[in-house]
Amino acid sequence: MIMDAGKTPPALFDRRLIRVRRARGAKQPRDAFLYQRAALDAVERVKDVNRSFSASLLLGNAEISDLITEENGDKLGHVVKADHSNLSHGLDLICDEEALPFADKSFDFIFSGLTLHGVNKIPQVLMDVKRLLRPDGLFICALFGGETLRRLRYALYEAEDLSLGHASPRISPMIELQQAANLLQKAGFAMPVIDRDLVQVSYTSLSSLYNDLGRMGERNALIDRMKIGATKCLFKNLEEIYARDHKNEDGKLDVNFDILWLTGWAPHPGQQKPLKPGSAKSRLSDALGVKEHKV
Repeated sequence: MIMDAGKTPPALFDRRLIRVRRARGAKQPRDAFLYQRAALDAVERVKDVNRSFSASLLLGNAEISDLITEENGDKLGHVVKADHSNLSHGLDLICDEEALPFADKSFDFIFSGLTLHGVNKIPQVLMDVKRLLRPDGLFICALFGGETLRRLRYALYEAEDLSLGHASPRISPMIELQQAANLLQKAGFAMPVIDRDLVQVSYTSLSSLYNDLGRMGERNALIDRMKIGATKCLFKNLEEIYARDHKNEDGKLDVNFDILWLTGWAPHPGQQKPLKPGSAKSRLSDALGVKEHKV
């Protein structure tokens, strides 16, 4: 679809449904292994920062925010915990990431834990986050990236074509690694860094995966999603196709999750700047101990 210049792209996600599903998932007993993994990673990333903060905003899943506070509370200063879901425990504020209700330059550290992959206007959200940061403030974000459920997406295309003769949107689009880097730069963050944590999980069946996604509140929330569930025929074909391509030697199904980590700083005059081309005072050939040849 070609958009007219200046028009806002159509919304992809049903934000109300995301809020409801995350609240429903929070009430269920769950093994939040992905949240725990991201939380432990976040704790170490904050510990590695050689400074303390006076005001911190922790957005998203309470499992992650709580562990960051427990392990790094002495360097976070005044902490505000906020989430879109009203059933996350221990919150100071319920708010939508697409409408953050804070004044400019309110925080010198902002963390977002595994929720921004479900916002409709992520470029605007990132610009808002930068607006809320004081100069030289730090932003760290974890979100699900492009390799998440990619194998399942392709298996669904094949299964739907076999069962229904057409494919429909059943898995949310995810941000790719390079897209994440571009988004940070366009939002105006200084010294942007992107890395990823690829996690492979083995399931006995796709039903087990589907149940896990439900407990995380991560089932399909696309506005253009199919409003009816998968038929028995479709699910049978999907299981067979996925097992054909991704069953491991233990007879289980390998599923990938991709956690992207975005780090950026609010600009400040005292920050390090990259050297201009040609400004180096020493030559690579000298460092390597080889003779330089002109070409």
